Amino acid sequence: MSTDIRTRVRAGDPSAFAELYDRYARTVYNHAFRLAPDWHAAEDVMAETFTQAWRLREQIEAEGGSLRPWLLGVATNVARSHYRSNRRYRAAAQAAAQAEMTLPDHANTVAGRLDDQRRIAAALRALAALRRPEREVLALCLWEGLEYTAAAQALGIAVGTVRSRLARARAKLRKHTEAELRATHAATSAPCAAEQAEELVREMRELGRAGRQTRDERIHAIRPVSEGNR
Repeated sequence: MSTDIRTRVRAGDPSAFAELYDRYARTVYNHAFRLAPDWHAAEDVMAETFTQAWRLREQIEAEGGSLRPWLLGVATNVARSHYRSNRRYRAAAQAAAQAEMTLPDHANTVAGRLDDQRRIAAALRALAALRRPEREVLALCLWEGLEYTAAAQALGIAVGTVRSRLARARAKLRKHTEAELRATHAATSAPCAAEQAEELVREMRELGRAGRQTRDERIHAIRPVSEGNR
């Protein structure tokens, strides 16, 4: 994103803010689902994120690159207000995992879809085992691909803290994912389970994208607050 667009967003230009929304709404939505594992809650978080971004636009630094890290930081804070309690997050994750396993599908794709559903359900339950700060760092660094410095700025913490939280999160996620896979496939050997767990950690970048095609219309129906001022 050019400095010109950044300047226009800071100045409150509705067209620049609309461009920001069109470019990053889906990214914010997917990130919101990882931190608030409920599609409806993710929609609320996304809408509130852009409302907050509009209110906080003057805090954007004049110079810099993409505004994506800043938006993800705003979204993380919004999601945090929805799920301050780990107990509430775990309940939502369990419900989402159960819903994922009961989605209907066509007979000719049941086998492959069922495997995907099991993996997503296992991922959601594994995420629920993490502490909120660990989930936030994992979502920003592993799934959104932010550099440690950008993640630190988004969260308002030191780079060293990002590194340590990410290391703990990955270790915990691998441990809980292995347990989930062993519970699902009792005959799976330990080495095989470990390999599948590592593969799932890599593939969980897709978590939050499932079903997004059916939700695109709702995403783009939620326009930023500035749209009403055009």
